[in-house]
Amino acid sequence: MISNDLDQLDLLARVDDLTARVRAWVDADLPWEPAGRVKALLRRVLDRVETLRVRLETPLVVATFGGTGTGKSTLVNALVGEEVTQTGRQRPTTTKPILILHQESSAESLGLPLDRFEIVRSNADVLRDIVIVDCPDPDTSETAGAGSNLALLRSIVPHCDVLIFAATQQKYRSARVLEELADAASGCRLLFVQTHADTDEDIRDDWKRTLDRYDVPEMFFVDSPKALDEQRTGRKPAGEFGRLLDVLRTELAASERVRVRRANVLDLLAEALDRGRDVLTQHRPAVETMKDRLAEQRNKLSADLANGLREELLSTRNLWERRLLAAVTENWGFSPFSSVLRLYNGLGGFLASMSVYRARTAAQIALIGAAEGARRLRSWQEERNAEDRIGRLDAFALDDARLRETRLVIAGYADEAGLAASLPTDSDLEELRGVAARVETQFLGNAGQQIDELIRKLAAQNSRWYVRLFYETLFGAYLAFVLWRVGKNFFWDSFLRPAMNDAAPSIELLPAEFYISAGVFFLLWSGLLVIAFARRLRRGLDRKIRELADGLTSKRLSGGLFPSLDAACRRIDEQIARLDAVTADVKAARSEFATGGRLGGPRSVAARDRGESLNRGREETVEAR
Repeated sequence: MISNDLDQLDLLARVDDLTARVRAWVDADLPWEPAGRVKALLRRVLDRVETLRVRLETPLVVATFGGTGTGKSTLVNALVGEEVTQTGRQRPTTTKPILILHQESSAESLGLPLDRFEIVRSNADVLRDIVIVDCPDPDTSETAGAGSNLALLRSIVPHCDVLIFAATQQKYRSARVLEELADAASGCRLLFVQTHADTDEDIRDDWKRTLDRYDVPEMFFVDSPKALDEQRTGRKPAGEFGRLLDVLRTELAASERVRVRRANVLDLLAEALDRGRDVLTQHRPAVETMKDRLAEQRNKLSADLANGLREELLSTRNLWERRLLAAVTENWGFSPFSSVLRLYNGLGGFLASMSVYRARTAAQIALIGAAEGARRLRSWQEERNAEDRIGRLDAFALDDARLRETRLVIAGYADEAGLAASLPTDSDLEELRGVAARVETQFLGNAGQQIDELIRKLAAQNSRWYVRLFYETLFGAYLAFVLWRVGKNFFWDSFLRPAMNDAAPSIELLPAEFYISAGVFFLLWSGLLVIAFARRLRRGLDRKIRELADGLTSKRLSGGLFPSLDAACRRIDEQIARLDAVTADVKAARSEFATGGRLGGPRSVAARDRGESLNRGREETVEAR
């Protein structure tokens, strides 16, 4: 007994956890129109689940369901064993639902809107664990207007635990009744009863084929008037009706209430979650298109920014080259070739200083000083202008016209995806400007620092020992050759050799033309090496500038111009994944805790699809034969 109680508590805890997860999904913020519709559906379902929980220990509510003239009222009388409701063979007699319950049962504990029912009490044994509702017919009114039979039926069904679907040989294919059953069956166990066994043929096999969306473990073919007469004479009903009474007494006993209602809750949740997922799946492609368009706009702006930034940096390349060359010579230290590089980098200042030596008057010195000051001021202004232009790069890509165009393109896709609420309106261009400004600030805030870091790394890369060794060797080779040639002529050819060997002729010292030629070739050789080294620096600088532009632009637009839309799309993906997970768990619990036995119910979607495939296969086989 204790084990059974613990099992019941464990099952209830499992259902509580699933409903809590569904409620958490409903309460989560998701500004997506289709999700709003799904949440409205799930809220209604959760309210109904709460109603089932409140009535967990109360008698099960069993309602008759079927078209006009199917003998529902006669069936109710036969189940109770006495006439508790008016019957009519061909005309609708139940215009107000009748609630039949035991004399000792409390109507108030059922949680039903009692003012809508006509209450009848009886001492029948079958009513000790259940109450029976004789429902209005669903096919006597075209619309569910206030006070109509259809409206009454729809207001009652959510309070029912079990539906007894009654049909006849003439009525079992009624599209109107089957349509209402499809809506009513969610969250209910089902019993299928063919009445009028005294006059109709047995059509249960064909009827079962029309109920392919339901689990139909058993159908009953009953003669209700005969069963009522048998009970009036004190006899126990036999045959199909006796089996039906046995199901009501065993499958719907007090000990089975929790099991039945748990199955109803899981069925109701599974059906609602399936419908919700169908709605979201239907609108999911529009969201995926929205994400693609956002990515396209982001990539397009990224490409424009990359091109503009690259052109802007390359247009001021001379400034960065001078800064890079100065950093290289500082890392290089003092050496013959580094001296040449310093001279090349400060050529303007060197020429100005040389011109000072040629000045003869104070006016000439003042004029040379003013020219040098103007040159340095111009260089400083060029550097400042280059840095300022980097700070104004947003002008070529994110002006108001571009923002309006981008918003107009995205607005159409956002509206189609149901995400218009997450898009700034036309009057909120200032908000869009603010987003663009924040993105620009994030990008441009450290652009200057990254350029400085780029120059530092390039300077270190181009002043490594093997680079210095290569250029110093080439430069020193020419110097060594000239010095060797001059030294050999001065020391050996003109002095030592004649002194050591009287017969050796004395060679004249090298003429001035040699030194002029050597100086010219020295300048050419130095210039060639400087040009080669400058080309090396320029190639590295160009490559790094392009990498810097691409890297900064990618970082700049990582969040996009429409962060609310980006966040909404990510939120949709997360919430759909959560809904899929809870749906899978509900279906797993539904399969694990299936009621089994002789009660039917709505099939799962997968089982329904398998059934439809089997039916199509049978039909194709018959046609082939």
